[in-house]
Order: sequence, then C-alpha cells, then structure tokens
Amino acid sequence: MHSFSHKVKAELCRAPVQRLCCARAECYGILLYGNTFNTGEIRIITENPDFAARLPRLFQRAFNVQFDVLPEEKNGKLSFQITTPEKLQRIINTLGYDAKQMPVLHVNFGLLEEECDRVAFLRGTFLAGGSVTDPEKRYHLELDTIHSQASREVSALLEEMGFSPRAVLRGGSSVTYFKQSEHIEDFLTTIGAPV
Repeated sequence: MHSFSHKVKAELCRAPVQRLCCARAECYGILLYGNTFNTGEIRIITENPDFAARLPRLFQRAFNVQFDVLPEEKNGKLSFQITTPEKLQRIINTLGYDAKQMPVLHVNFGLLEEECDRVAFLRGTFLAGGSVTDPEKRYHLELDTIHSQASREVSALLEEMGFSPRAVLRGGSSVTYFKQSEHIEDFLTTIGAPV
C-alpha cells in the first residue's frame, strides 16, 4: 500500500514541466534536498516511480543535461547520478554558484524572485526531501536536508510566504516541519497538490 506521501508526490509530479525558470527552480530544490550535491557528484535516490520519471525531463529542461547512467534499482530505490565534470560545472554555474564556494550551500534567492519559481523550488524540496503523514492519523509534514544553511534559508522563505515552520536537527539532518493541518494543506496546495 502506498503511503500518503507517495500519493502527494504522485500528484505533484503531474505538474507540467514547462517554463525554463520553473524547471530550474524545481531542480534546485531537488538538489538541495537530494542525497548528494557537490562539485564531484550529484546523486538523487528515490523509490517513487512518478518522481523517477520526472527527474530526467526536469534536468533536460533546466540544464540540458542527462543523467550519466540509467538509474539502477536497488531495494526498490532508483539512484540517479551525474559525475561528468562538464555536466556538474554547467549545473553549478547555472544555479549561480562558484565551484569554490560549494561546501556551504546557500539558497540563491536570485533564482526565486518570481512566485512561480518559489512554488517550483518548494515542490522540488518536497519531492526530494519531504514527507507527510496521513492526516487521518496525525498532522506532520517535514522537509529534510543535510545542508543546514540552506534549511535555515528555506525556513525564512516559508515565513516570508506566510507559513510558520519549526526546525529541528535530527542526526546529521536539518528538518523543517509543520504540525498545523491548515499550514500543511496550504503548503501542499501552494506547491501543486490541492487534492
């Protein structure tokens, strides 16, 4: 049986990949909340088939790059990887980073000036690092990343958009979360999962 998170992500993945700015913003959220994003490697691991189908289209649209190898399935999870230096360089440059500053990932707000881009960016953070519990059991939505600075800035962005997220450190992760049902509903509606 698929989890509630799984259904939400399936719904989010139905959003069309159209505008270049939005594709870039969504990829950006995915990279910050994915498994690995540094000068030597990008790796995104997912067990969600809808997200797995969306990733290649997004990266093609956003950066005109393809993943290095077809994702291999291990324990029901698919791993998407880029290690080719030219591709990494193109992505890093497009997002406004310099390879030398990569150890600390700040959010480049220049990419998120338009409302549509913020929405796409948050959709990306949720697709890669988000989960939400079944509202019939309890209310809890969280976004989980290893990039603590980016996590703080995403919290600030959410506050600016009228949400009041809380934050906690768990293991090596920075978690931004909501517990109020109306905030969760608003957030999911904002990023494209009104159902």
